[in-house]
Amino acid sequence: MMKLTGINQITLRVNDLRQAESFYCDILGIPLDHRVGANIVYLRLYSDILVLVKAETTASVEARDIRVDHFGFRLPSNAEVDTAAHYLVEQGVHLVTRPANRREGRAFFVMDPDGNLIEFYSMNDKGITLTDADIDTSSPQVSVIGQDHRRSEEQFPNIPKKTRRSRK
Repeated sequence: MMKLTGINQITLRVNDLRQAESFYCDILGIPLDHRVGANIVYLRLYSDILVLVKAETTASVEARDIRVDHFGFRLPSNAEVDTAAHYLVEQGVHLVTRPANRREGRAFFVMDPDGNLIEFYSMNDKGITLTDADIDTSSPQVSVIGQDHRRSEEQFPNIPKKTRRSRK
């Protein structure tokens, strides 16, 4: 059996390479590592690499032609998750879900310009805990907005109450 230690690279097919690069570099702040020709961009976050590749055929975001289910960016604390959500809203990025507590920390989802689902999350120092009464235990297919998440609604009053889009 292999002894894998993490994920080093994620490659996404994107419709508009410059728009995707702007989203990941300018809005999320992931540094450009290098470009390969006109169709491939390498972004590096410490030892992790995100590769953006110009899709050979464009896909409609509405068609939900997804080649990656989602990927996540870990943040150092629950407070940083909330700060990131506020920042992204200020940048005009639509939050698919508001920040919500989970067993292992706090998280929310957005979509990039090509409809790729991105999770921003934190992890508790002690890992998964089972005693927090504010934990979101709903299925990812169920809207977290319609449930008892008063804290999130108070913290993010200007975020529209929309359900997470179906991944199918």
